Amino acid sequence: MRSIANLFGKSPFSALQKHMEKVVACCDGVIKLFEALREGDQQKIDTLAQEISHLEHEADLIKNDIRNHIPKSLFMPVARGDLLEILSIQDSIADRAEDVGVLLNLRRMQVPEMLKEDLAQFIEKVQATVQKTATVVQELDELVETTFGGAEADKVKEMIDEVCLAEHEADVVQNRLLKKLFSQESEISYLPFIMWMKIFETVGDLANRAERLANRIRILLILE
Repeated sequence: MRSIANLFGKSPFSALQKHMEKVVACCDGVIKLFEALREGDQQKIDTLAQEISHLEHEADLIKNDIRNHIPKSLFMPVARGDLLEILSIQDSIADRAEDVGVLLNLRRMQVPEMLKEDLAQFIEKVQATVQKTATVVQELDELVETTFGGAEADKVKEMIDEVCLAEHEADVVQNRLLKKLFSQESEISYLPFIMWMKIFETVGDLANRAERLANRIRILLILE
């Protein structure tokens, strides 16, 4: 796509930022999925899962365009391999968001009363991690202008630390959810039990991969 090529002409990170916008949109859809789950609206869950899948496909199209148009110039501010690795991690977040939609669309699920409060907090913490990481990605243009140093680099490092803290907070709530789930193991039938385990793992992966993305950008600050 010519638009992607033009974005690279403006900044090597503009195209990555465009891709990240689609990734965030996929994760926003996950929030809506759990709202529909809380409401017991399976039809809405089905629709939202399809919307997330469509957004993930759009992210894939942008990803492929970036790979096709990324310059091989020696004058890029960062190595081509670094950009492609960041892109790959971003894309994995969208993939996992789509996986959440697939899981919730497989069978009708009901949220056990004991999990409702922590589940809502878990989704909130995971989304906060993704949003904070997206903000870090948006700072990449400023980092290029300051040659990855100075006050801007210090600011981004602090933002990355905030991502790591948010991911840790998501982990804490996830562990609490798992403990509550296992405490009721004898009262929950086998299939729902396994499904909740998989759902927690997949949602938690959104935060894990967002943190991985932020830390990969941290490496740029160290290397440049």
